[in-house]
Amino acid sequence: MRELNCLIIDDEPIAREGILDYCNEISSLNVVALCKNVFQANHFLENNQIDLIFLDINMPLVSGIDWLKDLKNSPSIIMTTAYEEYALESFEYNVLDYLVKPISFERFLKAVNKVNHYYDSDTENKVLFLKSKKQLKKIRMIDILFVEAMQNYIKVVTLEEIIITHISLKSFKDQLPEDNFIQTHKSYIVSKYKVDKITENQIIIGDYKIPISIRLRKAILNSFNII
Repeated sequence: MRELNCLIIDDEPIAREGILDYCNEISSLNVVALCKNVFQANHFLENNQIDLIFLDINMPLVSGIDWLKDLKNSPSIIMTTAYEEYALESFEYNVLDYLVKPISFERFLKAVNKVNHYYDSDTENKVLFLKSKKQLKKIRMIDILFVEAMQNYIKVVTLEEIIITHISLKSFKDQLPEDNFIQTHKSYIVSKYKVDKITENQIIIGDYKIPISIRLRKAILNSFNII
């Protein structure tokens, strides 16, 4: 996975430092500059290659949204703002995610994972960072066998280990490429390429037996090349 050069633009010093602290927890992010307004950002962008910008909206003189309207060939953008009402408009300007302050680290991490997917061109190289036991665990998507929902947590079973993390199954599914993963049951998502056998009501992956719901069975079968 490539390292992403990041720019943080926010007129509030505490907000800038907060985003910086979050970025420092994720190995794929390299913050190259902190800017208190878009004029500083323009100067920096003239001479540096940036992959990702964390951008506030409500700033003096020129707002983040107005700046985006005229920004040519912009890097990927994650909005970091206290205002919910600009979300729909912002996605017209290469915005990959919209974070409303105060921003939890879990929500921040989800946004970064979305950016990583955007830059990684194939599933083999795509990775996710999962928070587990007060650490960030990096896993390759190609290594995931299946995912199981456990109330407010999920269990991610990979080739090497089992990781428990606090996130909903739906939120995790949104970060997976649809061509490679399929939901087989309200509590299970499986990697299509790790399936060994399909029975009447189960998917077999090695020694694991994952249930197939009646409601999803037809869609599941249609997603595989059955001769």
